[in-house]
Amino acid sequence: MTTPLSILDLAPVRPGESPATAFSASVELARRAEELGYRRIWYAEHHNMATIASSATSVLIAHVAAHTTSIRLGAGGVMLPNHAPLTIAEQFGTLESLHPGRIDLGLGRAPGTDEVTLRALRRSPASADRFPEDVLELQGYLTGRSLLPGVDAMPGKGTNVPLYILGSSTFGAQLAAALGLPYAFASHFAPGDLDEAVAAYRSRFRPSAQLDHPYVIAGVNVVVAEDGEDAARQFLAAKRNRVRSLLARHRIAERDGRDPPRSEHRGDGHPGDEHRGDESMSDDEADRLLSSPAARHVEQMATYSAVGTPPEAAAYLRDFAAHAQADELMVVHQSPTAAERLRSVELLAEQAELAAAG
Repeated sequence: MTTPLSILDLAPVRPGESPATAFSASVELARRAEELGYRRIWYAEHHNMATIASSATSVLIAHVAAHTTSIRLGAGGVMLPNHAPLTIAEQFGTLESLHPGRIDLGLGRAPGTDEVTLRALRRSPASADRFPEDVLELQGYLTGRSLLPGVDAMPGKGTNVPLYILGSSTFGAQLAAALGLPYAFASHFAPGDLDEAVAAYRSRFRPSAQLDHPYVIAGVNVVVAEDGEDAARQFLAAKRNRVRSLLARHRIAERDGRDPPRSEHRGDGHPGDEHRGDESMSDDEADRLLSSPAARHVEQMATYSAVGTPPEAAAYLRDFAAHAQADELMVVHQSPTAAERLRSVELLAEQAELAAAG
């Protein structure tokens, strides 16, 4: 296929493993993805989630960059309202200075966590309202045209780290279009507004110094195995984990006297805390919950998923890229073990002939 493929890696921490093991697996995945011709790997900012180790995104990018040589690496994304724009400019300016031409900076406005942890981050819920202004302030630091006289990002000034707007609604699409930035839609967990958001972005896009034409990246779930039944088994395991997380979230809310969490995602660019698991739920119990109306949104989140043998997955991705009007696909390999995930990455690349296409 001719559409470039990239990878979103959450540095998953498997049951019984440590974050150190997850980081080793992320390095192994990145080195293999580099060999196979994937365009970039992004890491997402999450907080207070026992199964995700990518919370300190810039630190993880630096670690992986030191163990690779050419593949682009970046945030997909940094939840900008959690941070001062100057701090992010300094962090990613440092990364670009160390690894020139390899660093991306994707930006989302969601908290990247639950409401209680949001307070622990010293963030006000109103912080998201300043997202457009914060993006412009950050851009000014990186381009060397600071909006605050006398304040520069050192390092960062003049590095021109490319910015991407992440979104799961039309808000992000409209902002990316107005600023002339690439737009990455989180269709791997929030498929509902994909068509409307991409149409709005493309129709309203205004060229900028960074980008002279619209550029869309669309997220899609992937599980590839030599055998189709094995791929289906792996994908079912991923959905069971999500429904376990749904139950765990409700139990936490009930314990803390809060309202149960909403079934939909919360804000642009982040799926909420569905990766918290409930290890006590058996597979049979998870399957029963999956088949109930209460878990309908778990199936909805998986609307766009390439699951099957290499030819089946590649054919699905070709069709999805056309449907999404995507210039690039950000694939999220959902296999339950590190070995299966790595094999999924390999099989998809071999079928898609990425090395030749890249």
